[in-house]
Amino acid sequence: MQLLVPVTDAATVDDEFEIDGLVVDDRYLTYDMNEWDEYAVEAAVRIAEAGEGVEVVTVTVGPERVEETVRQALAKGADRAVRVWDDDLAARDLLDARAKAALVEAVAREVDPDLVLTGVQSGDAGFAATGVTLAERLGYEWAAVVNQLDLGREAERSDVSERASGEAASTDADVAHVHRELEGGVEELTEVELPAVLTVQTGINEPRYASLRGIRQAQNKPLDVRTPADLGVERNDLETPLAWTATREPESESEATVFEGDADETAGQLAGVLRERGVGQ
Repeated sequence: MQLLVPVTDAATVDDEFEIDGLVVDDRYLTYDMNEWDEYAVEAAVRIAEAGEGVEVVTVTVGPERVEETVRQALAKGADRAVRVWDDDLAARDLLDARAKAALVEAVAREVDPDLVLTGVQSGDAGFAATGVTLAERLGYEWAAVVNQLDLGREAERSDVSERASGEAASTDADVAHVHRELEGGVEELTEVELPAVLTVQTGINEPRYASLRGIRQAQNKPLDVRTPADLGVERNDLETPLAWTATREPESESEATVFEGDADETAGQLAGVLRERGVGQ
């Protein structure tokens, strides 16, 4: 059984930062594995641990910096990784969900996965569209915002809510029993025939920390760097109707007031402000 997990890193911006053109200056950014992708990797590794003959392949679209994130996924149990990048991609202001899905699709055509597990969204861009766009391009069944997952045979009709997420798996599974979060607090139990793409929600499991042994082993696991041309992806396949035109820092609607002094002094100051604003009158 082949599992494909697209991963990316997400940027956290410092409290104080500067904008350089369209982007926040790199000096004020900290990168780490995207939170949603951590849960997708964990779900895939649990499936692999529960059965035999399961390979977990990660794919990422990004510069060399992203290899640190890729190594995290390998240290947690993924078997091999593919990173896609070239100078043309680096020169683009924006890679939208459609462009990323086209690149991941090319890797998926080579891997031929039975199941693709993606995070619901990335913590910085937040398009929340790459997974379902990928499913459409591959012609796979899909389910979004999955917070419980069980693999089995189509004839099995067990209640997925009674089974541990990602812990019960079959390497000859042909259906995914999934629990989804929908708008307005609605929850859905459904079955998705494999091959399929599932976008994974946070909370589906408890992502593991990479062990020292896993970190050492990750250094020897294959990490294949490919270009779009290597994968047969043409430049016009990556064109987007979206344009990144400006970046600005949101204006603060109010200023915070810091009261200094001991408890009696700060309590008195706070009481004065509340009286001025009509609280308690």
